[in-house]
Amino acid sequence: MKLATQAVHVGQHPDPSTGATIPPVYFTSTYTQEAPGKHKGYDYSRSINPTRENLEACIAALESGAAGASFASGLAASNGVIASLCRPGDSLVAFGDMYGGTYRLLERCFVPWGLKTRYTENSAPSAIADLVDATTRIVWIETPTNPMLRLIDIAGVAQELKKRGSKALLVVDNTFATPALQRPIELGADIVVHSTTKYLGGHSDVIGGAVVTRDAATMEPIRFYQNAAGGVSGPLDCYLTQRGIKTLPVRLKAHCENAMRVAAWAMEQSKFERVIYPGLKDHADHELAMRQMAGFGGIVSCVVKGGLDGASRFMSSTKLFACAESLGGVESLVNHPAIMTHASIPREIREARGVVDGLVRLSVGIEDADDLIADLEQALKAV
Repeated sequence: MKLATQAVHVGQHPDPSTGATIPPVYFTSTYTQEAPGKHKGYDYSRSINPTRENLEACIAALESGAAGASFASGLAASNGVIASLCRPGDSLVAFGDMYGGTYRLLERCFVPWGLKTRYTENSAPSAIADLVDATTRIVWIETPTNPMLRLIDIAGVAQELKKRGSKALLVVDNTFATPALQRPIELGADIVVHSTTKYLGGHSDVIGGAVVTRDAATMEPIRFYQNAAGGVSGPLDCYLTQRGIKTLPVRLKAHCENAMRVAAWAMEQSKFERVIYPGLKDHADHELAMRQMAGFGGIVSCVVKGGLDGASRFMSSTKLFACAESLGGVESLVNHPAIMTHASIPREIREARGVVDGLVRLSVGIEDADDLIADLEQALKAV
């Protein structure tokens, strides 16, 4: 099945007892057993739940993976991967520009625990592989990155690791692109991580995360950790996420079209010092985006003139773009990374990566593009 068909049908078999087209949501913590250990494959919902199973199967199919695991949040999913695959004394290599919560998880939780983390600001696959040594268990990349929208050559990194005989697992955070635009496993990644809160759920009404692995064996320790640590998603969260996934391909098409319109308009505005969008020909990674992605995504980052004051005036003046955390919902949002999503990264580090006080991140929704541009236009008058 093609992706649009998978999104609608995988994990959505009609209920055999009633014929209900949409499977019921299994609001149960436990399952009645005929005798101790004799049950129908389900014993306790932290360990296994039919609604969660359906979602996990769907996301795994969309990402061309062998197995999926659903977590309570994107950070819970990231934590599940790192904690299950690494041990004190191991190392992790990452491209520097990343979600602030991931940086906080690595630096404030795993570095004190004993995991050595090395970052590179060079996106070249060889530069990333140069930091890998015998202790490296994971190479972690986002692409496109949050919030600077840099792209990493997934196939190139995978090939470099293989060429050097590294046993490190390549983990790709595919939250910004989703499988509708990019398939990391098909490009050589071992593991894909998502904040399903974003585009997969798509409606800003549920928190969740997911992990997909290339092979079932890689999922085994992650699945064990999922059950042992207990950071699983509840059945209603799973239902809402899977309902959102059904419209993922059509939503992403609208997000991409609107974001391209907004980016092109923004390029003509003198009150923006810089406009960042992979679909623009002046973007440093435009050619890679053309090869690696099926669309350029729904995020546009801009640097507003006037620093923090200019950005604050702009963000306080929008009417359709809500000033809020998160991204990927059908409604448009505007975010200030330095204060909101990336505040946990020290100022000198984030500014060196481009996360300056004037930077705003636009999550372009699926409203009418003319209305969105008109809203941004009137908000710029306050700058």
